Amino acid sequence: MSKPQISVLILTLNEEINIVDCINSVKWADDVVVLDSFSSDKTVELARTAGASVVQRKFDNWASHQNWALANINFKYDWIFYIDADERCDQQLCDELVSFDTANSPYAMLYMRRKDYFLERWLKHAQIYPVWQPRLFRRDKVRYERPVNPVEIVDGDTSRLTGHFIHYPFSHGIASWINRHNNYSDFEAAEKLRIRKLSWKEVLFDKNAVRRNKLKHIVYRLPLRPLIMYCYLVLLRLAFLDGAPGMKFVSLRVMYERLIDIKYAELKRKETAKPEC
Repeated sequence: MSKPQISVLILTLNEEINIVDCINSVKWADDVVVLDSFSSDKTVELARTAGASVVQRKFDNWASHQNWALANINFKYDWIFYIDADERCDQQLCDELVSFDTANSPYAMLYMRRKDYFLERWLKHAQIYPVWQPRLFRRDKVRYERPVNPVEIVDGDTSRLTGHFIHYPFSHGIASWINRHNNYSDFEAAEKLRIRKLSWKEVLFDKNAVRRNKLKHIVYRLPLRPLIMYCYLVLLRLAFLDGAPGMKFVSLRVMYERLIDIKYAELKRKETAKPEC
């Protein structure tokens, strides 16, 4: 069977623990490109050995990094499948990608679902599932905005695939997850302070990515938001059905939400404080 006309993009920084398994999960592609941010471990060596080509660029922020990749990497094909090193294609998704007709598709981007794993358990209930992620797209129809958790701006229609990609967010350990989300909370708190007015027109009628981003900022303004998140995950989504991993993840998620609120309060207090004489 011929290979699909789809290039694969993988972003890495010190991912020697993940990169080989990630590349092996996209063996259906004959053009796999790793954009590495000058890893200090064996990521580059392992990626090349596994059959990928490697381009290196210093990381600045997610949106500009991904936009640079689409504008400057010499991909073999116009269609790009983006996947992180700690993610894998499941078999159903692989089959869909192999059979995808890039030449006749009327869409600019396709979304697919993600399964998050923690302590070897799929967090079916403790996460907000299904989470639809934009991962297959025409490179000339997409750009990204927002330095953290970037938002896709798509020029054209979108659709969905039914397969999943598998995500292992704790593959580097719980401490790494906490450090990463501590940094994310800095940005989210600053964004909450920066965005003072929200357009209900954008929330109700704009494209999916913009609407999701605006809805998130509305949620960030709810009182007792960390408690609401806890009740939502435990009482409505029944996180305890995911066992101990599910409840442990809920604790981590609530901690992250609380960090955003605490840091936002600190930024707001600094902004309104009168300078000392």
